[in-house]
Amino acid sequence: MAMSTRKLITISVPPALLRRAEAVAKEEHRTKSELLREALRFYVETKAIRRTAVRELLFEVLDRVQARTQGIPRGEVRKAIQQSIEAVRRESRRASA
Repeated sequence: MAMSTRKLITISVPPALLRRAEAVAKEEHRTKSELLREALRFYVETKAIRRTAVRELLFEVLDRVQARTQGIPRGEVRKAIQQSIEAVRRESRRASA
């Protein structure tokens, strides 16, 4: 592919993620650019699949919550769900740091 058909971008990543990406690229005998292009291509091409899977999982979780919380005031259920979401987000941020 000719250079004129590509655009240069600059991204920032946490050092730990960069080290992991460099290790994978080295292990697979590829450049970091090749690895990141493939990762981005995969992410973009699977967006609809991931969105559908997340939606299905969310509906399943909501069905289970409704089944288990009959008789419990809605406000308490909503508060418990919000606290759980916040906890998952905190854990996710820690894991990606």
